Amino acid sequence: MFRLSIVTPEKTFFDADVASLMVPGSEGYLGVLSNHAPLITALKPGRIEYKDADNNPRFVAVSGGFLEVSGNVATLLADAAEDTEEIDVERARAAYDRAWELLKEAGKTAGRVDVKRARLAMERASNRIKIYEEKHR
Repeated sequence: MFRLSIVTPEKTFFDADVASLMVPGSEGYLGVLSNHAPLITALKPGRIEYKDADNNPRFVAVSGGFLEVSGNVATLLADAAEDTEEIDVERARAAYDRAWELLKEAGKTAGRVDVKRARLAMERASNRIKIYEEKHR
């Protein structure tokens, strides 16, 4: 067991002992177990999976951030985090559609659309939709 803290700018989302952790690192998914070597990595939008103290799997959608592992503590600083049960899939689909429309508009009017921001919004919305659909199959 080791301590996992998931912190967003608004609140401490989760803080408890866990058996394992899987996160979307900048170079791909990576796993963390008890007594892991010290580590700092950026996170991409994706799914966090951890097993709680009773070894039950839990899933969280994360929109990016950083993970630090040191001294049997994993601290995840997330831009945003949502439990799969809290995902508003209709809101996520609307955000995806808005970002898609902005990207289509960018092709017609050079310089009036922040393409990078629209792509990131689309990626975050797509991640939330994918995680919701995986949970509700």
